[in-house]
Amino acid sequence: MLAAEVTASGGLRQLAEDRQVTRIGESVFASGEVSEETLNLVMSVLERMRKTIEPLEVAGMRAVATSAVRDARNQQEFLRRAKAALGIEVEIVSGQEEARLIHHGVVAEREFTRGRQLLIDIGGGSAEFILNEDGALRGAYSKPLGAVRMWQSFLKSDPATPLELLQLEEYIEEKIGEAVSEFGSGDIDFAIGTSASASAAVCAVRGIPRANRDTAGGIRVSREELEALYRRLAPMTLEERRKVTGIGPRRAEIIVPGVALLARALARFGVDQLVYSNAGVRDGIVLDLDARGVGIARISLTEEQRGVVEGVAGRFGVELARARRTARFSLDLFVGVEQMHLLPPRFGRILEAAAFLRNVGHFISATKHHKHSHYIVSGVDLPSFTENEQRLIAVLCRYHRKSMPVNSHLEFTSLTDADRKAVLLLIPLLRIADACGRSKEERISKLRCLVNGSTLTIELRHSRPLDLELWAIGRSLPIFRDIYRRTVVLSPVAEPAGDGAGAVP
Repeated sequence: MLAAEVTASGGLRQLAEDRQVTRIGESVFASGEVSEETLNLVMSVLERMRKTIEPLEVAGMRAVATSAVRDARNQQEFLRRAKAALGIEVEIVSGQEEARLIHHGVVAEREFTRGRQLLIDIGGGSAEFILNEDGALRGAYSKPLGAVRMWQSFLKSDPATPLELLQLEEYIEEKIGEAVSEFGSGDIDFAIGTSASASAAVCAVRGIPRANRDTAGGIRVSREELEALYRRLAPMTLEERRKVTGIGPRRAEIIVPGVALLARALARFGVDQLVYSNAGVRDGIVLDLDARGVGIARISLTEEQRGVVEGVAGRFGVELARARRTARFSLDLFVGVEQMHLLPPRFGRILEAAAFLRNVGHFISATKHHKHSHYIVSGVDLPSFTENEQRLIAVLCRYHRKSMPVNSHLEFTSLTDADRKAVLLLIPLLRIADACGRSKEERISKLRCLVNGSTLTIELRHSRPLDLELWAIGRSLPIFRDIYRRTVVLSPVAEPAGDGAGAVP
């Protein structure tokens, strides 16, 4: 299990992680079904993971099952129980989809976006061979070369007999032949190993203790070192393999077929080196969810909530077209600096609601209208929002202009510590969004944030002069710098006037 946020640079910031070897394939490859014992273990693990995920308010979730469940006769029972344990549908993915997700996760690392590499991912039931060219997936093969499957099929003795090892090697040779013919041999820069088998092999070669296996990312080993490791491990008993640094007690059962596959694949594809990548299918799932825009739906108001705030705003004389622009800019800023504020998605909805309602106080008086907005929003009926959410929206309306919170402001000091921190992080975003919509007509068609170290560049696409907006934004920047401790650069980008307001090239 991996819960993570996608940063502005395209990488992942881990929120929570959990993994446990359940060996679903062990019973499937022996009997054709996931055993009752394994089913019970998997469901308890899924329930534990669900409890870890729930407090994180994740924007989207996807759970996938691979080779072993694809082969299981009782897959429908597995899926039914897994849904009950996890709370969402579990999807059986094809070998091609599994390969696509693995590739998506691995190429997020810049080292793998140039040149031609072979990705090798060894699971329990299958192994995926993926050709990467300059960050693009050029081909993928899924073969029944999983470490558990091969261990159960060929290595029945302890230690393995020479005949068993020969049969294993011949089986690997046969199964990888199609991929070798398709991808070619000798014109691949290096191989990338992404599985636990690859991690164990690299750690064993380099003498990295299993407890430190997460540090193995980026480490390279040669084909000769992998071949030497295979010759070393193959004649050992299980107990002897368990004593090898870098190989855990359960991985020791299946490490021989895993290393055999890595060594033979490198030889057949004519590759001299393998580099281990910590990324894999989990990373690919998170990045894929982000690419589909899943997160945006969670940080923005629901249709019902937007109807509520637009109804209140209209009742108190707010010009909705301008309020919608400001709300859009506020979400652009919330997403653009997420790696700075690190707030849960619900605060995006609170910020958007405040952008709609910040000016309702004009209904009472233009003088000190921010205070009147606080008064109105605090007392108005806001169905679909919790009492705490309404309180936070009102406080943000109070501070969308003029002074910042001080200890004498009861509306601020009565909040919890966490909510006070969130409000301070959101105030600068609301003020900048408000400044971006200062003109009556739309002048800024698109706002984009670019974070580079301690500098935030706010790119403003426009087709009309921005004199008023730049002046207003400039007045808001000192507060942003004080709160976020970042330098801010405004970067207006002119668009052809003929594109019209709102056009983005």
